[in-house]
Amino acid sequence: MRKGINIWSFREGTSIASAVRTAAAAGFDGIELSLNETGELGLEATEKELLGIRSLLAESGLELAGLATGLYWSYSMTSESETTRQKAIDVCKKQLETAAILGADAILVIPGAVGVDFIPGSEVVAYDKAYERALQAISSLAPEAESAGVAIGIENVWNKFLLSPLEMRGFIDAVGSPAVGSYLDIGNIVHSGYPEHWVRILGHRIKKVHFKDYRRAAGGLHGFVDLLAGDVDYPAVVQALNEVGYDGYVTAEMIPPYAHHSEQIVYNTSAAMDAILGRKGF
Repeated sequence: MRKGINIWSFREGTSIASAVRTAAAAGFDGIELSLNETGELGLEATEKELLGIRSLLAESGLELAGLATGLYWSYSMTSESETTRQKAIDVCKKQLETAAILGADAILVIPGAVGVDFIPGSEVVAYDKAYERALQAISSLAPEAESAGVAIGIENVWNKFLLSPLEMRGFIDAVGSPAVGSYLDIGNIVHSGYPEHWVRILGHRIKKVHFKDYRRAAGGLHGFVDLLAGDVDYPAVVQALNEVGYDGYVTAEMIPPYAHHSEQIVYNTSAAMDAILGRKGF
């Protein structure tokens, strides 16, 4: 398995070039970037600009571990608003197009939500409607993913939706495309389950993996802590990943970064991942 770091692990406003330099210096194999509304990797980024980012990565020796986005919190595929649902689908199409130009093999997709506690005023959608809308949207996007050669990875997040590994597996199988699978976030599972169970149940459907850690006793968003400081049984997780034959990127998503000396979290995370993955020299 190769180790990556998500750009959200850096202080807000950090440029891609700066994040790439730090990630390379910290010993990561790759970096996961994010498609944003605006900015240097925004929805309006030109092909020339994207190829410039690809060249930057190549020169640094880093691979693109994946392409995430936070835009699905604003534009949900399960919204009661048809306009919002269509915007979410358009975002996914742009994400696939961007990933293909950048050379990423998978994108992170949040397929909607039933409700989101950490976003004040977030709409609540009936679970059955959310499932139908999400399934319809992802099924419609699957052929585009196949054509682009980029996988859609459905992330398990705190959206009160696809709450168990059995349901996630069933959703992916209902889409029925080899280009649709799981973007498995290890830390997001811990408040309600056991990540190693998800790994074994999802198996070959896993396209990408996020590493985070979570302390159950803290609860809420405050429960997210540094790798190896929480309740994730990482030896069991790594064993399960090896059992199912996963050998792709495991990418750390450390949110938020430290208040002071914020780059230190990148170096600490790299060392913790070396320990988790059994790499020599940590």
